Amino acid sequence: MSRFSYRILPEQAGERIDKYLSQKPELPSRSYLQRLIDDKCITVGNSPVKGNYKLRAGDEILVEIPEPKELSVEAEPMELDIVYEDEDLLVVNKPKGMVVHPAAGHDSHTLVNGLLYHCRGQLSGINGVLRPGIVHRIDRDTTGLLLVCKNDTAHNSIAEQLKAHTITRRYHAIVHGELTRDGTVDAPIGRNPSDRMKMAVNEKNGKPAVTHYHILSPLKKFTYIECRLETGRTHQIRVHMASIHHPLLGDTVYGPAKPVFPIGGQALHAKVLGFVHPRTGEYLEFEAPLPEYFEKLLNKLHI
Repeated sequence: MSRFSYRILPEQAGERIDKYLSQKPELPSRSYLQRLIDDKCITVGNSPVKGNYKLRAGDEILVEIPEPKELSVEAEPMELDIVYEDEDLLVVNKPKGMVVHPAAGHDSHTLVNGLLYHCRGQLSGINGVLRPGIVHRIDRDTTGLLLVCKNDTAHNSIAEQLKAHTITRRYHAIVHGELTRDGTVDAPIGRNPSDRMKMAVNEKNGKPAVTHYHILSPLKKFTYIECRLETGRTHQIRVHMASIHHPLLGDTVYGPAKPVFPIGGQALHAKVLGFVHPRTGEYLEFEAPLPEYFEKLLNKLHI
């Protein structure tokens, strides 16, 4: 069990305890903090409190976070769109709506469940039992290419290439508004201090993040672009494009809350993936065609 304690200063008095704790980077999300409050794991002066408790000067807050329960991951037969496979790795074209690995609320029907069945358990173990073979991720509602490692040697090699920013990753996206020129967003990304479920451009606590974008085609009130990643931060393209007032079409987290088209999430596709093979040293590059929903959107929006 992890424990964190805080003493309230006079200038912090009057603030709600849930809001105060949600601003602590070492603590989990606000929604998880609310579960801790409900489970009486957050106390003030040894007494449980509610989320709307108003802090007083001198209050001693104790937050106790229980150890996470280890989930078991079952192999599940499922159809996977495998673009390439050998003894060390495979490249998968992930469909929209598929979660990459098990997590709270998603303990089955994930890509990892299918990979365990397809690979007969032969996946790298560096990222633990919940993320075997997973060396990088894409969001549930993002489609496209994902690289999976079958052994730790391959995993370490790909991880080093990711760290050195030598892996080719090009995404196609549709963004709100009419861009007039190519550009680069160079802005650090970290947790949104106001909502820890979101990421944000965070100059104080963010990690370096660079996205290059190139206009592929102007559309009616939108723009079809390609984004090339130098880094791979969580929600990087979504956050960066929203930060320059061109959020992704369909992204109700970083863009308009009401989607213009019912496409089930952001219009973002991991189209090109290139890397040096861990065993042969050969550079390999793969490309996944745009999914049907994306093609239909482009046809509808073309000038």
